[in-house]
Order: sequence, then structure tokens, then C-alpha cells
Amino acid sequence: MSYAIIRNAKYKRNNLKGIFRHNERRNKHYSNKNIKKELSYLNYSLKDCTYIYEKEFDLMKEKYNLKGQVKNVSNIICEYMITSDQAYFDSIGEKETRRYFETAYQFVCEYQNLGEEYIISAKVHMDEDSPHLHLVFVPVVHTKDKNGNAIDKVACSEFWKGRDSYRQLQNAFHAYVTKHGFNLERGLPKEETNRKHYSVEEYKKITNFEKTKEVLENMKLELPDVPDIKDFNKISIKRDEKIMNEIIKPKDKLIKELYQDNVALRKELSKQVNIVKEAEKYQKEKNKILADNEELHHTVKHLEHEYKKKNNTLELRFDNRKDELEKEFERKTYHLESQYQSKIDFLENENRFLKKVISTLEKTIDKFIHWICKKFSMPSEDEVIREFEIENDTYLDPEMQIEYEENMYDIELDA
Repeated sequence: MSYAIIRNAKYKRNNLKGIFRHNERRNKHYSNKNIKKELSYLNYSLKDCTYIYEKEFDLMKEKYNLKGQVKNVSNIICEYMITSDQAYFDSIGEKETRRYFETAYQFVCEYQNLGEEYIISAKVHMDEDSPHLHLVFVPVVHTKDKNGNAIDKVACSEFWKGRDSYRQLQNAFHAYVTKHGFNLERGLPKEETNRKHYSVEEYKKITNFEKTKEVLENMKLELPDVPDIKDFNKISIKRDEKIMNEIIKPKDKLIKELYQDNVALRKELSKQVNIVKEAEKYQKEKNKILADNEELHHTVKHLEHEYKKKNNTLELRFDNRKDELEKEFERKTYHLESQYQSKIDFLENENRFLKKVISTLEKTIDKFIHWICKKFSMPSEDEVIREFEIENDTYLDPEMQIEYEENMYDIELDA
């Protein structure tokens, strides 16, 4: 059983530097041992930020004329951590995993009518135990001022209004992703399941241990913003009543609510932190890298083979290049045990070179066809190409040829 997981965290301005450096992978060293830096090249952005989060917030506030009082103690940024377990992502594959996070991104844009413009950054991390999305946004509510004019306002407390706001978030997110074709469960509250314990492996699947520990360590009660007693007018008959209604009662009420919420949350998070043990999975990551490299190697060989068939005049050049690639690949494979990162860098450079070769070859073929037609007064280029493809049972378009051969292979298997 796999779960659709979405969590929210709220941050003040002085928390944003650390969050930025972690999400955008700006640190050289990480205390989180689950981060495999050699896999960080797999990370990708659904929305990039140009500046650090503090500056992005300030620019956004000015650009969209966002209202609301922002103080040093105010929560100005929220962050969703969206994920599921590794087994689920392995089962659906790379393309569906990316679609899952793209679907989650669209959900955030629509939830509470937020709007994509108020998303600061959306970064997918593939270099930890399970793929997950860090989505940072400004909690903006669309409301009206005292004169009835429509305004957008930074208001974290209003965005998360109501003690069941997180339950509503979980329900809405689960409904959204299942509607878009992802077969995931919605985790039920303990009072409905009557379940008291989970195994360590289950916790590893449905929780992000390091993130949970970080939230637990940073958790603290926050006092409400209340007027300073010095701001009141001079002593009046109703002074005591005013102080009671505007300072003491709101503060007491919020402290009680925060206390109850944090007690429950701290209890659950403490249980997770105490139960989950860190476990290194180097062999699993090694096998994944080996499989990826093998797939890249087969892709290179396949592309070389296809283009060799299309133009015999380039056969010798392709053979020489193929030998170079195979020799380099064998040498790198031999040293793969201690040189994961260098191997990845090498393959990336080789792929970039092959893309240039392929691009140049396509241009050369186009020029060659044009030259042939003009030199020998042949019919239109499109007609010549069609005759070539029919007579040779081969498409000049490599993507069409690959698709054709795969279809033919499937037909042979069915036969």
C-alpha cells in the first residue's frame, strides 16, 4: 500500500537562508547522510527561482502589491513536501514519476485559488532515499479591504484557517492525484484505523525521516501578534476591558490552540524519530547507476546503427567513432567501482557530442538530397525521399524509423 503524501511547513524570514541552500543544493556538505551528491544531477525544477527566497518574496510583494502586515515574527513563506514511497515510484517509472510531481504542482496552483505566480520555487530531489518535491510559496489570500476593494494579502494564519486545515489539504490532494490516474491511498487518522504501531520499513516508506527530524527540532510555540499596551489611548473607564479583549483573551486562545496542535504533532513526530533508523543503500544506488549506464550505452549503439544504415558514405566514420566509444566505455566500466561521478560526467559529455554529430548528420543528409535533386534534375525532394523510404523500407526520420522497427519487433513477437 502506497500513500499520497503532502506536508506543509511555515517559515519566518530568518529561516529562509537554510531552506534555500538545502532545496537549491547550494551547500558543499550536508549533515543529512541520505543525500547522495553524486546523484544530484538527476534533480530538476518545475519552477526555478532567480534569487534567494528572501529577495524573491520582497520582489513578489512589490510586483503584485501584496497587502498585509509583515513583521519579524510573521510566517511569510510556506513549503510543501510532496512524495510517496520508493517502491511506488519504481513501479510507475521515470515518466509517470515526473507526471506525479507535475500534477502535484498544478494542484498547488489551484488549491485555495493560490495561483502559480505566488510559487517561488518547485524543486524535485532525486538524490535521497525517495523522490520528493519541495514547493515553496507565499501564502496569499484573495480577499477585500475595509472599503470592499479586492486585494491579495500575505496572511499565513488566514491561508491555514481552521484546526482541520491540514486534514482538508490531505483530502483535497488525495482526491486530485487519484483523479489524475495515480493509484494511491489516503492515510487515515488513528481514531479511524485503531492502529497503534507501524513497522520501521512502513515508516521509511511513508515518511521522510530527516525532514521529520528537522521539523521536530525547529518546532516551537509562537505567540500571536498583539497590540503594544503603549499604543492604547490614555486611561479610560473601559481600559481593563479593552486590555482583556484585545490582548489577554486572543493570546490565551491562540496559545491553547498552538499548544494542543503542537502536543499532538510533537508526539507523532517524536514517535517517528525514535522508531526510524538510518540505513545506507549504497548497493541499490550502485545498481541503479550501472543500469542507467548500460541503458545509455545501448542507446548510443542503437543511434549509431540507425544512421549507419541511412548513409553508406559515413560508415567508416561511424565505425571509428563506435570503436572509440566502446573502448572508452570499457575503460570507464572497469573503474566504475571508484569513479561513479567521473563516469557520469563522461557519458554526459559523450551524449552532448553525439547530439552534435546527429544534428550535423541530419543537416548533411538534407543538403545531400537537395544537391542530388538539383544535380540530376530529379523531382521534388519530398518525392525522392518517399521513393527512397518505400524502396528501402526505411524512414529518414530517425524517430519514425525507431517506432517502425519497434512495431515490427512487437509483431514478430506476437507471431
